[in-house]
Amino acid sequence: MDSLRWELLQNYLDRLFWPIPMAFFKYLIALCPALIAAQNASTGPYPSCTTLPLRDNPVCDESLDPASRAEGLVAAMNISEKLINLVDHAPGVPRLGIPAYDWWGEALHGVAYSPAVHYAMSGEFSSATSFANPITISAAFDDELVERIGKTIGTEGRAFANVGRAGLDFWTPNINPFKDPRWGRGLETPGEDAFRVSQYVKHLLRGMEWASEEPSEARGRQIIATCKHFASYDLERWEGIVRQKFDAQVRLQDLVEYYLPSFRQCARDSNVGSIMCAYNRVNGTPACADSYMMQTVLREHWGWTKHGNYIVSDCNAVKNIWADHKWVSTAALASAKAFNAGMDNVCEVSRGSTDVVGAFNQSLVTEEVLDTSLKRQYEGLVRAGYFQKSPDPTGYRSYGWDSVNTDAATSLAKQSATDGITLLKNDGALPMQFKQNQTVALIGMWANDTRNRMLGNYFGRPPYYRTPLWTAQQTNISTLYADGPVAQNSFNQSAAIEAARAADTILYFGGIDGSIEAEDLDRTEITWPSPQLSLLSALSELGKPIIVVQLGTSLDNSPLLDNPSIGAIVWAGYPGMYGGPAVFDVLTGEKAPAGRLPITQYPGEYAEIVNMTDMTLRPSDKNPGRTYRWYDQAVQEFGFGLGYSNFSVKFGEYPKSVVSVGDLNCDEEYQDLCAFSQKVPVVVTNEGGITSDYVVLIFAKSEAGPAPQPKKSLVGYQRLRDIEPEEEREAEFELTVGSFSRVLDNGDSILYDGKYCLVWEGSLDGNNGEEQLCLDIVDGDSTGQTLVDKWPQPKGGNGTAAGGSV
Repeated sequence: MDSLRWELLQNYLDRLFWPIPMAFFKYLIALCPALIAAQNASTGPYPSCTTLPLRDNPVCDESLDPASRAEGLVAAMNISEKLINLVDHAPGVPRLGIPAYDWWGEALHGVAYSPAVHYAMSGEFSSATSFANPITISAAFDDELVERIGKTIGTEGRAFANVGRAGLDFWTPNINPFKDPRWGRGLETPGEDAFRVSQYVKHLLRGMEWASEEPSEARGRQIIATCKHFASYDLERWEGIVRQKFDAQVRLQDLVEYYLPSFRQCARDSNVGSIMCAYNRVNGTPACADSYMMQTVLREHWGWTKHGNYIVSDCNAVKNIWADHKWVSTAALASAKAFNAGMDNVCEVSRGSTDVVGAFNQSLVTEEVLDTSLKRQYEGLVRAGYFQKSPDPTGYRSYGWDSVNTDAATSLAKQSATDGITLLKNDGALPMQFKQNQTVALIGMWANDTRNRMLGNYFGRPPYYRTPLWTAQQTNISTLYADGPVAQNSFNQSAAIEAARAADTILYFGGIDGSIEAEDLDRTEITWPSPQLSLLSALSELGKPIIVVQLGTSLDNSPLLDNPSIGAIVWAGYPGMYGGPAVFDVLTGEKAPAGRLPITQYPGEYAEIVNMTDMTLRPSDKNPGRTYRWYDQAVQEFGFGLGYSNFSVKFGEYPKSVVSVGDLNCDEEYQDLCAFSQKVPVVVTNEGGITSDYVVLIFAKSEAGPAPQPKKSLVGYQRLRDIEPEEEREAEFELTVGSFSRVLDNGDSILYDGKYCLVWEGSLDGNNGEEQLCLDIVDGDSTGQTLVDKWPQPKGGNGTAAGGSV
């Protein structure tokens, strides 16, 4: 076994004592074939365009456009070579000088364990920066922060690729909106709001793929990102229903309005290099065999063809077409259906689970179709500089170990956690003022998290991992520590009670972790685990001040909010490698909290009322509604967050009370992007005594158009940093036609004439904004409406995405 394969094996084995999410099980399954793959076909990180046999192939001719270069390479391949290179573990074409290439790389919040990523056992390239998970990053509501994180991940990914320790593509981000709190992969997402998720991915991709430069043909991509999972995917395993067999019945209105906007941003507006099709069916059709979604919507309606963009299947999703969905009877038929529908690359966890060769040999798919898929993939690699003859004009190939784990990246990792931390309750307990000879008890399963649970899903190997207990021990605080339960009913509380009794203050670190929510693991309850509530109740009887640091995603905090012994609740989500210092910075007031919940906190009974397979958003007799736009009984709403200072917020002067759509003079290709001529100003004043950030959230409300109307819709947000006491700061918000348009039953987007009011809500002192800024929007046709987008209708025209009933 050569050294690289031995390192790969070691990388897998050193994970066995960590919490293992389904993502890593997929990784383990892929281990043996990965070890025997044709790794030796490559003599370096990139194919050589300066030596034969590849030198004279058009793919190395930089005078040609990328599409022509990819076409020249594919034309030189014989059919046998083509057929075996349409999977994630592509063996390459040694005859042409094309090395093996593994398309399966991960980088959700940092370069992550995956078949294409090979960490060294020590020294250079033995680690990579691990940021907070997207759910925590999103709570910061700071697009600049997201872009900087994306740029850093892209830079480190490219550095790994430059030495042959990764490919140039990474299967990230996960942009399915997090509408159901039980979903096990919600922590991988930016939250529940379609607008917030879209803006998050817009800025992440700008940093990750383009290194924060303007996209251009000449510059090329830093790395190739992959937006996943297309589409309507937010169920893992719930009450016997599994994602590989689930048929998501989605009304076209909900599909266009909620499940697709983030993918529209990826494909139409950001021109992402790649998209992944999902496991599930959508209205009867497996996502990876759905020509309506992949061809009609993605490529035709959204014009996602500018850079030969390609679609990869989720792992074993093509196998699922025949083995689980029973949509066809053989692996060859499933492969043919997928490629004919517009998919380009098959991820196989279990080798031989798909049959591209059989599909071709049985004349189920043509060579022309397969050529198109190969051209798309290789064009993506051309644009990322994989086939480079002249000196690298972008500088991307110069990235090395000195570009990984930099001081700036480490600082940013801490900021990614600190800025997302959200204060949910404070009865004066925070910020903490530690006194001499004071003892603090750190209690709970997260307090000394040696199992790296703060890294969440799709993690790599960080350069270090700072727990809350480690952080406390670096200060002059006298500390005691005791473990706590996750959900074990047999947990012995005596050590925790003893430590708490000997302390002046109790810091309880609890919530949920990857043993309760993860890939392939949905929750059945959204309440705090009863063993933790039992321990908190026992701690409350001691009469000591208690501060709860909540980790994991969303729980019904009602018992903690109602408990007078609990003086504060701080939500940190999955804060990454620097989670401990980030939490203590907020607890001690080194950094005032300004995060806002990116998800609705539902009451516990919500999970008993709503069927997780119900994909509808609007209230009905079976569903009280989903997300803050339609649900009105939240324990704590989307956007809620307290702080250490007091702020006043008001709208600035906005001279136009009437907006005429016809007078916008817009030259955008898509009308929803047409901006109003004037930005909306919001003035924020720090009236307290503590310097703090402040997040302004702007929502739109209207009764224009047919009922039901959403309660409100997020149309803008901005994080103002370090506002000093008595300082006044102004934020400006650009509004577009899309900010106010609505979606009809048939998927068309309409802007209705009428009155639209903007409100700021969710202030740091817990009060909602009372002030409104109202506009009259006019210029619709004789019916009082403007067609913003004409949605392509699926066959059958019955208001669903791909046929079937809802």
